Amino acid sequence: MRILISGICGFVGSTVARELLAAGHQITGFDNYIRAGSETNREPLEKLGAKIITADLRYAREIDALPAADFVIDAAANASVLAGVDGKTSSRELVDHNLVGTINLLEYCKAKQAGFILLSTSRVYSIAPLTALPVTPIQGAFRLALNTAAPVPGVSAAGLDETFATTAPISLYGATKLASEALALEYGEAFDFPVFINRCGVLAGAGQFGRADQGIFAYWINAWLRQRPLKYLGFGGHGYQVRDCLHPRDLVPVLEKQFRAPALAASDRIANFSGGAESAMSLKQLSDWCSQRFGPQPVVADGSARPFDIPWIVLDSTKAAEIWSWQPTTITTEILEGIAQHAEKNPDWLDLSAPR
Repeated sequence: MRILISGICGFVGSTVARELLAAGHQITGFDNYIRAGSETNREPLEKLGAKIITADLRYAREIDALPAADFVIDAAANASVLAGVDGKTSSRELVDHNLVGTINLLEYCKAKQAGFILLSTSRVYSIAPLTALPVTPIQGAFRLALNTAAPVPGVSAAGLDETFATTAPISLYGATKLASEALALEYGEAFDFPVFINRCGVLAGAGQFGRADQGIFAYWINAWLRQRPLKYLGFGGHGYQVRDCLHPRDLVPVLEKQFRAPALAASDRIANFSGGAESAMSLKQLSDWCSQRFGPQPVVADGSARPFDIPWIVLDSTKAAEIWSWQPTTITTEILEGIAQHAEKNPDWLDLSAPR
């Protein structure tokens, strides 16, 4: 099958591309190399047989000129929840990249009659009810303390399901992805091509371009190994905030099924994909792992709050299991060890992937 991947030289795009090439698909991808370090993935992908095109999804003419494909996987995004509000990045550029870019890809799918898969995010879920969830610190991590007599809609011990609130505020980043989801479904219905929305938990693995605002697992491990300063921000400066963890190669089995899926109801086209509660860990627990792996080092306790930060978010992938018979297969310790080994082999990785 002919697959077009946006952001193919990013961590997620390149990982998915390698797996799909190995499965025998014809892979074409494009990238504008806006993410520092992404250019290093071009030559290895080309050697595996991928066709790489330099193009910017913000420009319709460049997308319209791309060769025909049977399916598009949209793996391109400015993935920082602080994008557009941190004083370092432009809100207009964020919207152009994450939303206008999606529209350009949907127009491509309309013209080529290609299917469309959006790799979306857990950050489409509402911040206010997330911050209001009752949590308690247990063994260095926030844990849900739900009152069974007063259940919270869309949340259980397994995490957030797809019915959890998506009302604003969700961050500019989250809003661009939520708007992209809605437009993708509308385009698919209006112009009769298949659309799937895969809301992903925190994606991580060896070769990820880690920064403090995105790619936190890779950033933390690389920084710990190099003994760079690290801080626990917000929530008392304890590092108790919790995220789940998923390797992007675990998405490939469901992508293969979606390429060949029969028509589904719109409500079944959106599903969470996450390592789930079993994969979840706090920064403090990640530090404990790093200390055992590399040796101890201090982490500064800094209670300074960051915009849009939340104490706990874990996605419940029960729906994905029911519709697609999907389960993650790469456990968190395997992901962390892969990052650690990559960090040891690439001592300049943080500098390579630092913001330009």
